[in-house]
Amino acid sequence: MFIGPVFTREFTIAPRRTRLYVARAAYVLALLGLMSIAWLMLTGTQLIRDVGDLARFGMMVFQILGPLQLVVAVFFSALFAASAVSQEKDRRTLILLLLTNLSNSELVLGKLLASLLNVLVLLTAAAPLFMIATLLGGVTFVQVAQVFAVTLASVLVSGSLGSLLALWREKTFQALAMTVMAVVLWIAVWEVVAAGALGAGWLGLSCETWAAAFSPWRAVLETTVPFPQAVPALGWLETPIHLYVLLAVTGSVAINGAAIAMVRVWNPSREAQPIGEERRTAQGETIWGAEHDAALTAYTAAEHGPVSSADVRPARTRRVWDNPVLWREIRTWAYGRRMLIIRVVYLLLFAMAAGVLYWMLESGRPLDRAGGATALVPLFLLSLFLVNAQAVTSLTSERDARALDLLLVTDLTPKEIVFGKLGGVFYNTKEMILLPMLLCVYLGWRGMIGLENLFYVVAGLAGLAVFVAVLGIHAGMNYFNSRSAVATSLGTLFFLFVGVATCMRMMVAFSGSFQAQLQPFLAFTVGGGIGLYVALGARNPSTAIGVASFLCPFATFYAITSFLLNYTLAVFLVTILAYGFMTAAMLVPAIYEFDVATGRTTIED
Repeated sequence: MFIGPVFTREFTIAPRRTRLYVARAAYVLALLGLMSIAWLMLTGTQLIRDVGDLARFGMMVFQILGPLQLVVAVFFSALFAASAVSQEKDRRTLILLLLTNLSNSELVLGKLLASLLNVLVLLTAAAPLFMIATLLGGVTFVQVAQVFAVTLASVLVSGSLGSLLALWREKTFQALAMTVMAVVLWIAVWEVVAAGALGAGWLGLSCETWAAAFSPWRAVLETTVPFPQAVPALGWLETPIHLYVLLAVTGSVAINGAAIAMVRVWNPSREAQPIGEERRTAQGETIWGAEHDAALTAYTAAEHGPVSSADVRPARTRRVWDNPVLWREIRTWAYGRRMLIIRVVYLLLFAMAAGVLYWMLESGRPLDRAGGATALVPLFLLSLFLVNAQAVTSLTSERDARALDLLLVTDLTPKEIVFGKLGGVFYNTKEMILLPMLLCVYLGWRGMIGLENLFYVVAGLAGLAVFVAVLGIHAGMNYFNSRSAVATSLGTLFFLFVGVATCMRMMVAFSGSFQAQLQPFLAFTVGGGIGLYVALGARNPSTAIGVASFLCPFATFYAITSFLLNYTLAVFLVTILAYGFMTAAMLVPAIYEFDVATGRTTIED
């Protein structure tokens, strides 16, 4: 095919994988299940009298499914594209591809489209389901076409961005973290613009029009409007939806053009230095310590002759801690030399969230629950995703570099390895954990949050940070393929949060008695429990993980209803107990059944 052998290989072997058909069926069934739940909620709380009621139902379902599909597509396209390239780097196979006669465009575009193949298949399978909404009324075929046009354009941009950052960065965590933060920054900036923080409009266009033209979230919300008004200033484009698709396609072409031009400049990575260069790093000491430096000098002398004293400076002895795993995670460049960029970008996002809160407080607007959630929840979720990405890549990088096997043959105990990795995760992501808590403390100081609720929020964030870290370690130990481990860990976290947001959105849209809503959501919670168990406990079955997998969805539903009823103590207790039990269910086998979890032996052995 014209894209090259990389995409041709993936396109040929993808239909042979069972998981492709399972994912496609599960995705369509999940969307169909949401439509059925919405119908049961509507008929259970309201009386359907005429076709107008059906049309309003079709419009409300479309307004739920359209943005939901966009969020799923953007997240997984960026994740798959970044992890596909990062895995090639970790396994040192990208260098082999660069040694072939593949052109830059065949390599970059082939890897990109191969990683997006699963997402494109899911969107194709979901198209007939969206057509059902047109049969109910309230939704036109043009709206469905616009939703898929915006989604496909967003998939191209986010996937291209993930591929570019993965080709540029040296480590998997850096690529994943920067991709997630870039997508969040992309949406957050235009949400600030849409709120009017930078003015009511520019160049004859309102701030809402500018946001819809540059933000995928705002663009997909525009598609849910039944009769959008044409903007005269846009000319032949008529609506910001068309402008967004044009800009997204242009942006993806520019991003891929930069990746094609720089792929052989950035790779091989600078970390793959020759021996002569490695011994000239900071003050004559490499990142691995004095013992490594002495052995490296002896090897260099044996291979290239004696080394003069002018070339090698005296190395300082570095004392290794009692837990060498923790020492390496904290005291070396285990995750690359440029982690500062990730911290700077996160601080920028933190400053934006803090600025929005300050603007709301100083402008005299009442800071209600919705306003505070708009500024804080994206930062909370971003922090949890970064902690989870750090945890899962701390093991997948070791496995791809064949370093995990070396750890397993040492006299290190499972506790030292697991808690060493967890300690490194919390240390390297300390800003992502503490800064959101400081924002909550600031709101408490300004009197926007009571002392009791402040404790609930801070303690809840700390508990969720431990949960997502252990989730990443668990996935990294149980899945031998790095892409599967990253997709399982981040995907589980993503669907957990998206499920909560969708559940709350449907409860508010179809208002009624929460007791009447329990029965429609019963299938939703059972399906969520099955999905959790398949992702976390199917490879190494555990009774505790099985119980926790089915307990968490029911506990989450109860916590959501308690939150909407302002029962904050119930939300805190249920969340901590349910996800604390899940954390223990994953952590205990990781320590006491370490051989089984890492695949060194089996349960029968």
